[in-house]
Amino acid sequence: MSEDLELDFSNHKEDDGRLIYTVTQLNNEIKTVLEDTYPGIWLQGEISNFKLYNSGHMYFNVKDENAQINAVMFQGANTSLTFAPENGMKVVVYGRVSAYPKRGDYQIIVNHMEQSGRGDLFAAFEKLKAKLEKEGLFDPSVKKELPRLINKIGVVTSRDGAALHDILKVLKELEAGVEVLIYPVRVQGSEAETEIAQAIRYLNRHHKELDVLLAGRGGGSIEDLQAFNTESVARAIFESKIPVISCVGHEVDFTIADFVADLRAPTPSAAAEMAVRGKNELRNIVGRAKDSLINEMNFIVDDYSEKIEILAASRALQKPHLIYEDKMAEIDMLGERLGFGIKKIVDYKSVEVISASQKLELVSPLGVLKRGFAICKYASGVIVKDAGILKSGDSIGVKLAKGSFEAKVEVISNE
Repeated sequence: MSEDLELDFSNHKEDDGRLIYTVTQLNNEIKTVLEDTYPGIWLQGEISNFKLYNSGHMYFNVKDENAQINAVMFQGANTSLTFAPENGMKVVVYGRVSAYPKRGDYQIIVNHMEQSGRGDLFAAFEKLKAKLEKEGLFDPSVKKELPRLINKIGVVTSRDGAALHDILKVLKELEAGVEVLIYPVRVQGSEAETEIAQAIRYLNRHHKELDVLLAGRGGGSIEDLQAFNTESVARAIFESKIPVISCVGHEVDFTIADFVADLRAPTPSAAAEMAVRGKNELRNIVGRAKDSLINEMNFIVDDYSEKIEILAASRALQKPHLIYEDKMAEIDMLGERLGFGIKKIVDYKSVEVISASQKLELVSPLGVLKRGFAICKYASGVIVKDAGILKSGDSIGVKLAKGSFEAKVEVISNE
């Protein structure tokens, strides 16, 4: 602090010899001390949690391994930048240290910024990304498809984080009807990497019935998301037999886990919606089919109801005895006609039978015998048709119209 700095205590309240500040007075004096002590300072560090607002103002943190400070670069100062600041970038900034009394925060108001290279975390991110991509962990051909019908979801995230709350809220709103198995882990800090990888492997070994895994957390700076930029988590996701949806951060945040996962969701809420999308589609299809079937059934019922009403009012149902009487009269008339027809046919066929019998009588063997002819046979029963084959002394049987006798051949004539 400058030795020439003098504090004004004229507006402070004294009570029993004690000097009592209001919060506003204290914060205003801290602001004065900071601005007077550090009116212009060069500061080196790494950008994190960078945000560019529509106003053109840039808000971010400048950090090193052990600490960070809030920073702001207003639109008038950043118009001279020759590069686009981004998370993980190492920079040297020049500005004055000040404070924002309303929140009690202190910050550096940046007037000038120079790029001094990308930060260590971002460099490590790019190096690991290149390595895993070369090994084929990002290859679309090895990514697993989500089942169409999902009934059980595993969630790997913080028990107390907003991500879990958002996932459960979406599933409830969509009435997904799924079972959710939560494996709580740290998603930030030195132990997060190990816990996330172990959780994914544990669920694969002991809960193979899970249809999909959701692994993620809410958004944050590159250091906040570091656990999802590690090799062990990436390999656990890649080795998972259960399809994995990564849901890390907001839409602008990408992690190594996003590239390895079978599907990437921009937010935890979107991941929950993706997981049950197929089930909702099937539900909608079934719903539409049900509505169509009901409409068709109602149409058929209405159609047949109208026909039934017509039939109910018909003469057949109103006075069925009249139809019976009419039909009985018709049956009597048809019976009479049938009897007459049968007699006529019988008479006609009788004449035909007599005629046929007479014709048969004329050509039948018995008829021929009655006209004085005879049938001669050998003892074997073979009919003699040619006298030339007979020999004197042969015995033959002779069949007449009435009776038969045996004869012996004495004289043979071929006439």
